[in-house]
Amino acid sequence: MSIISTPAQVGSKAATEKVRASITGGKRDVAGTIFMVSLLVALLMSVVILAVLVADMLNTGGNVLTERLGDFVTGTMKSQPDTSGILQGIVGTFWIGVFTVVIAFPMGIAAAIYLEEYAHHESRIARFIDVNIRNLAGVPSVVYGILGLTLFVNAFRSVTGPDANGNSLISAGLTLAILVLPIVIITSAEALRAVPRGIREAGFGVGATRWEVTRHHVLPYAAPGILTGTVLALARALGEAAPLILVGAQSGFMTGGTEFFDISALQDRFTALPIIITTWAGRPGEGWEAATAAAILVLLVVVLIANTAAILLRNRFDKKRN
Repeated sequence: MSIISTPAQVGSKAATEKVRASITGGKRDVAGTIFMVSLLVALLMSVVILAVLVADMLNTGGNVLTERLGDFVTGTMKSQPDTSGILQGIVGTFWIGVFTVVIAFPMGIAAAIYLEEYAHHESRIARFIDVNIRNLAGVPSVVYGILGLTLFVNAFRSVTGPDANGNSLISAGLTLAILVLPIVIITSAEALRAVPRGIREAGFGVGATRWEVTRHHVLPYAAPGILTGTVLALARALGEAAPLILVGAQSGFMTGGTEFFDISALQDRFTALPIIITTWAGRPGEGWEAATAAAILVLLVVVLIANTAAILLRNRFDKKRN
């Protein structure tokens, strides 16, 4: 097989170069080269800026993590930077991620499947829904915070603790799940749209139903793209601060919120890593500056862990697809 395919591949490449030379007249593609160089420069600048930011955070808050990593991660918020910890923020961020995964991901992927596989693309209703979803993806996060304050906080006043008065992790998790829902729908729909039409037609050709084609052929092929989009949505949910401020996240001293799997804590007041970072960044002194940088590094690690899990799952689906 290799003896037969190798000359064909070489001939195909030579034929491609010959056709390209005949079209361009042997001239160089200057515009294409400039565009490629511009892309490389933009990529390099992005990597350099990220590296500079991470290096600055390490330089500022590295001592906090090296000298008292355990106390910093497992400690609670206090009035002094030398003794303050971020455990309550980690717990709050964890539950916000859980709400996003449990609510936004299934709803978003299901909506994308309906829009791409079941709805009639030329119908006015489908186009109306698609346009509005894309508009919702561009709405500022503060607007979603107002929505959460008006809708969820008021709705859960009677089921939350007396001190929370509706400003609980339930309200925060639902607000951020709604915030990233349009992003999940758009990225999942784009991944489904990228599946070759021939895969669907092959399934229908052997008598499979639409659900069987979607379940066994389309979704496995689109899974890597869907996972990439959902991780981007999760990263945004974990890093948002404005909606949490509006739904009543605690920025000062807290007595609870230190148990990861305490379901009753969902009804009490809460905080999250973005709120802690925003609060500490506004306090004067080098101690708070170092603590803020250390909290930022911890948040980056949390996001990287989520990204790593998604990459592993994506690679697994890639192997199955190939």
